[in-house]
Amino acid sequence: MPVATATAAQSSTGPNASRWPIESVRAEFPILTRSINGQPLVYLDNASTTQKPLKVLDALNEFYVHGAANVHRGVHTLSQEASAAYEAVRQRAADFLGAESSDEIVFTAGTTAGLNLVAGSYGGLVLGPGDEVLVSVLEHHSNLVPWHVAATRAGAVVRGIGLTSSHELDLDELRRTISKRTKIVAIGHASNVVGTINPVREIAGIAHAAGAVLVVDGAQSAPHLPIDVRTLGCDFFVCSPHKMYGPMGVGLLFGKAALLERMPPFMGGGGMIERVGVASSTYTRPPARFEAGTPPVGEIIGLGAAIEYLAGQNRLDALAYELELSETAIARLEELRGVAVAPAGADRLPVVSFTVEAIHPHDVGTVLDRFGVAVRVGHHCAQPLMEHLGVPATVRASFAPYNTMEEVDRLIAGVREAQRVFGA
Repeated sequence: MPVATATAAQSSTGPNASRWPIESVRAEFPILTRSINGQPLVYLDNASTTQKPLKVLDALNEFYVHGAANVHRGVHTLSQEASAAYEAVRQRAADFLGAESSDEIVFTAGTTAGLNLVAGSYGGLVLGPGDEVLVSVLEHHSNLVPWHVAATRAGAVVRGIGLTSSHELDLDELRRTISKRTKIVAIGHASNVVGTINPVREIAGIAHAAGAVLVVDGAQSAPHLPIDVRTLGCDFFVCSPHKMYGPMGVGLLFGKAALLERMPPFMGGGGMIERVGVASSTYTRPPARFEAGTPPVGEIIGLGAAIEYLAGQNRLDALAYELELSETAIARLEELRGVAVAPAGADRLPVVSFTVEAIHPHDVGTVLDRFGVAVRVGHHCAQPLMEHLGVPATVRASFAPYNTMEEVDRLIAGVREAQRVFGA
C-alpha cells in the first residue's frame, strides 16, 4: 500500500494546488454554495463527517423515489431489485477493501458498531480470565470502550501502547508488551486527532507472531488511502462511509472468512437465522449471521455510489493536495503567537489539531463559526491522547479534496479574530 507522507507547502500556490481540478470537484458538492452567518461555508470538519457529492445524493433519491423496498425474501419486483442492488454494493465494498470474497463484508451501522460486533462476538469467543487486549494511546473511544466492556465480561485486561519521542506508535514497546496472553491487538490505522498513520503491516506481523489477531479501525484512513486488507495483513478492518462521502448510519466490517465462520451472532432477529423454534434457534452463515433485522437499504445503495465516487478520483493526487492544504495551515498557524499545533508522526493524514493560548477551544470554534468556518472542538473522543498531549481539548481542522487555499486563509483569519476578541 502506498505510504502517505506529508510534504510541507511553502505557499498557497504550491504544485498540487495549481493542478488540482478544484472547481470541478467543488461543483459536485452542492452544500459548498451555502452561506453561514453571512459568510461562504468553509467546511473543515471532514474527519468527523464529509459532505456528500451529487452522485450519492442522486442514488439516495433514486432509491427512495422509485425503488424503496426491503431486501431478501421478497418475490415482488421492487424487493428483487433492491436485493440485487444491495448485494452488488457488498461486492463493490469487497473490491474497495481488497477482500477475497464479498462474504467477508458485513454491513454495520458504522465503525463503532463494527468494533462492538468484533469485541462482543470474537472477543467473547476468545477472551478469558487473564487474557489481554492491546490498544494504543492514539485510539478513538470507539476502539477503546468496546474492549473495556469485552474484557470486563471475560476477566481480561486492556493494556495501552505509548508513543515514541517522534510521536509515532512505539513498536518496541509493543514487542515488549505483547505475550502469549495477548489475544487481540486493536489499533487505529490513523489518528483522528493528529493524523498519524500507523504501520499496520508491521503491527500485523508482530501480532500474528504472538498468536493474536489484529483489528484495525480504518475510520480515518479509508477516506484518504487506498486500502487493501490482504496487503495490510489485518484480520478485521472497520470503517464509516459517512467519512467517505457516503450516507450516515451505515458501516463496513471486513473479517477474514475463517474468523467470521467461528463467531457467534452479535444481534438476533430476522434475516440471520436458519430455523427458529420456541426454545432455540440456529443461525445462517456470515455475513447474514451478523445482519439481523431490516438494514438501511437506501443508505447502503448510497454507500455504493460513494465507493464509485472515490474510485473515480486519483486518490494519491487527492491526498497530495489535501496534505498541501494541511501543511500550509500548520505552517501559518505556527507563525501565530500563542498557537501550538499538536505534534504528529512523519506519516500523517490532513488533520491539524491546535490550541490557542488563554482561549478555550470551544471559544475559538465559536468565533470561527462567525466566519463561516466549521471545525471540531473538544477531546475528539480521544481522552488518552489528550492526556498524553497535556491538554483537555483542541481545535481540529481536517481537510478534503474540495477545500481550498483560500479557506486556509479564512481559518487563519478566524483564529486571529479569536485572539483579538479574547485579548490573547
